[in-house]
Amino acid sequence: MSVDPRRLAHAIRFLAMDACERVGEGHPGTPLGAAETATALFTRHLKFNPADPLWFDRDRFVLSAGHGSMLLYALLHLTGYAGMPIEAIRSFRELGSPCEGHPEYCPAHGIEATTGPLGQGVANAAGMAVAEAFLAAQLGPGIVDHRSYAILGDGCLQEGVAQEVTSLAGHLRLGKLCWLWDDNRMTDDGAIGIAQSEDLPARFRAAHWQVLEVDGHDIDAVDAALRLARRDPRPSFIACRTIIGRGLPDIEGTRAAHSGKLTRALTDAARRALDWPHPAFEIPAEIAAAWREAGRRSLPQYEAWQGRVAALPKEKRRLLDRLREGRLPEGWQDGLRAYAGRAAAEGLTQHGWKTCGELVDLAAAAIPEMLAGAPDLEAATQHKRRLHAFTAEDRAGRYLHYGVREHAMGSMLNGIAAHGGVVPSGVTYLVFSDYERPAFRMAAMMGLPVLFAFTHDSIGIGRNGPTHQPVEYLASLRAIPNLLVFRPADAVEAAECWELAIGHRSGPSCLIFARQPQEAVRREAGGNRSARGAYVLAEAEGGPRAATLLATGTEVALALRARALLAAEGLPVAVVSMPCWELFEQQPRDYRAAVLGDAPRIGVEAAVRLGWDRWIGPEGAFIGMSGFGASGAEDDLWRHFGITAEAVAAAARDQAAGPA
Repeated sequence: MSVDPRRLAHAIRFLAMDACERVGEGHPGTPLGAAETATALFTRHLKFNPADPLWFDRDRFVLSAGHGSMLLYALLHLTGYAGMPIEAIRSFRELGSPCEGHPEYCPAHGIEATTGPLGQGVANAAGMAVAEAFLAAQLGPGIVDHRSYAILGDGCLQEGVAQEVTSLAGHLRLGKLCWLWDDNRMTDDGAIGIAQSEDLPARFRAAHWQVLEVDGHDIDAVDAALRLARRDPRPSFIACRTIIGRGLPDIEGTRAAHSGKLTRALTDAARRALDWPHPAFEIPAEIAAAWREAGRRSLPQYEAWQGRVAALPKEKRRLLDRLREGRLPEGWQDGLRAYAGRAAAEGLTQHGWKTCGELVDLAAAAIPEMLAGAPDLEAATQHKRRLHAFTAEDRAGRYLHYGVREHAMGSMLNGIAAHGGVVPSGVTYLVFSDYERPAFRMAAMMGLPVLFAFTHDSIGIGRNGPTHQPVEYLASLRAIPNLLVFRPADAVEAAECWELAIGHRSGPSCLIFARQPQEAVRREAGGNRSARGAYVLAEAEGGPRAATLLATGTEVALALRARALLAAEGLPVAVVSMPCWELFEQQPRDYRAAVLGDAPRIGVEAAVRLGWDRWIGPEGAFIGMSGFGASGAEDDLWRHFGITAEAVAAAARDQAAGPA
C-alpha cells in the first residue's frame, strides 16, 4: 500500500519539531512550512544516491534559508545518508553533531554548501549551475547532466546579492537552475509588508526567469511546477505559497513560528492536530520505508551513468577521474616557473595588474578546467586575454563576465568550487573586496580552493583618491582564518604566489597586486622562496644586523633602497620580503627566528599597522598609513604620507640607536 505523501512531509515536520524541542532552540518555521515543497523535490525530482553522496553527476541541492537547517537534516536522514543517523538528529545543535545550527559543508553527508548569511546559498547554487554547464561542454551531456536547486526564503531575496545573481543567471540562461521560494509572507520581525511591497515574481520575470506560482503545501502542484521547470531553457523560480510553522496550532502563520521556542505542550498539540501518535524521533516503519525508497529512486540513472563512464575512452576517463578527485593536471606549474625564471633573468619591471593577467593566462593554458572572470574589469585587470567568454550560447567559454556584481561573483565562485571539477578565479580591485567578504569567510570555513585576485592595492593608484585606496584591507583579510593572503613584491614572487595559491587545495587564497609598476627585486628563481611565507631577501653586510626591514609588495623595493642608503653610512641592515604571513606562521620556530633576527625591526607597508606588531613588536617602527589616502600623483602621495626610502632609513637609524 502506497503511503500518503502528506505523511512523508509530516515525518520531516516531527523530526524538526522534536529536535528543536529537545535542545530548547532552533528555527522550526521553515522546516514545518516547506515540508511539502521539499517532499516533492526529494521524492520525485532530485537525482541523488545516498549510498554514493559524491556521485559526480548528482543534482545539487542548497538550503539557502540555512536557519531552517532541520529541514535538510531530516531529509538526509530520511533518505538514508549514513552520516545522518537518528542519533545525529537527536543531537541537533550540540557540540560535535553533524546537525549544526546552520548547514555546514560536508558533501559526504549530503550538505553541498555552508549556508547562514542569507543570499549566499542561492548564489552558491547559481555557481553550481555554471560549473555544470561548463563541465557538460567539456565532458559531454552523457557524463554531466544535472540540475541545481535551492530552497530560499524572503530573507535571501531581500539581500542584495540575490538580485545580482538573479540578473546574471537570467542573462546566462542557466536553465538547470531552479529556486523554490518558501513564500510564507512572514519575517522574524513580522509580516513581510513591514518592509517590502514589490511584486517579487515580476522581478524574476523581468530578469528572464520562468516564474511559476503554486500552493507550496500541495505536493502534486509543486511536482507539476518542477516538471515544467525541467522543460524551460530559462532558470526557474517557483513561488511556493506556504504557512510558516505549519502544523503548530495557534503558532503557525505568526512571527513566533520563525524561531520561537517549542515546548512539549506545543509538540503534543501538533501531534493531535496532525494525527501523528508516535513518540519523539520515531518514524513509522511504512513511512521510513517509503522515504528510503525515495533515496533509491535514482539508482537506475546512477547505474546507467556508471556504465557510460566505464565505456569512455581511456583519455576521457582519466580526465573525468582527475576532475572529480580535484587533482590538477601534470606539469601545470611549468609555465609559471618558466615565467619566474624569465622575469628574474630580465629583471622584469611592469605594472602589477599586467603581471597578474599574464600569470592567469599561463595557468589557464595549463589547467583546462580553470574558469576566470571579473566584474566589468576585463581591460583594467588584463584577465581575459586569450580566454573567450562563457555565455548563454557558448558554455565552453572560460571567462565569465560578471558585470558590476562583486557580491555575486564572490559567492558564485564558492558555488563553482563546491560543485567540484572546476578551478574558479575572479579578479577585481582590492578596494571592492569588501563586497566579497561574506564569500571569503564562507570559502575559508568550507575549505574551498577559490582564487580571489585583486589589483590596485594601495595609495599607489594615485589620482583616484581615497575611495579607491585600500589602506585597511590587508589587515581585514589577514584576520580571516584559513585564508592565504599573498602580496608579492615583483614578477618573480607573483609567479611563485600564483603557484602556491593554485596548489593550495584546502582553502581560498587572495592574491594582491599593484596598479603601479612593480620593480624587480629578485634576480634568481631557482626555488619557490615565497613558499615559506617570508625570507631574507638581502642580508646585512659589513657586520651583524643593526636592524631588519620587513616589507610586502612594492614596498620591498623601497626597503631595498633604504638598505642601500644605510649601507653607504656603514649601518648593516637586512631586508625580509613577506609575501604571505599565513605561510610564514606555519614555519618552524627556528626558521622564523632566523628570518626575523634579534635586531630591531621596521615594518614597511602602504597600509595600516594593524597586525604588524606580531612581527615588529610593540616598540618596532612602522612606515605605512595611519589614515585614508588622498588624490594626487603617485610620487607625490608616497612623499606626502612619508612612505619613502629616506623615511625607512631614518626609522632604522632610530631603532638601531636604541632608546634615547
